[in-house]
Amino acid sequence: KADGAKVLAGGGAYDMPGAFVQPVVFEGVRPGMRGYHEELFGPAFMLFKVSSEEEAVELANDTPFGLGSAVFSEDVERAERVGSRIDAGMVFLNTPEGSREFLPFGGVKRSGVGRELGPLAMDEFVNKQLVYKKG
Repeated sequence: KADGAKVLAGGGAYDMPGAFVQPVVFEGVRPGMRGYHEELFGPAFMLFKVSSEEEAVELANDTPFGLGSAVFSEDVERAERVGSRIDAGMVFLNTPEGSREFLPFGGVKRSGVGRELGPLAMDEFVNKQLVYKKG
């Protein structure tokens, strides 16, 4: 907000004991603003308007982070096409999250190293060795 983004909803403190804040939705966040290249976690959201799939993918990938993303569309093939181009460790289609204990959890870029949970995560905890014997 201090950099010029508009608060569309929320962002205030609750009048109650504890450290609780209202979810906030920002509009007008631009490159160069503090929040643009930070890895924001709820309850803070940034709203961007784009005019094409290409612009949406370019915007989604314009970050040094890549934990998770969500693509919403009534056209499932379109959601799959856009989601496959997003550089994130997890891409959820038509849901804000899809974590389950049997699915690997993790990001790319500066959003972590490796995976947690699921069968694929076991590779993070073992050292593999190839032993080859001729004949």
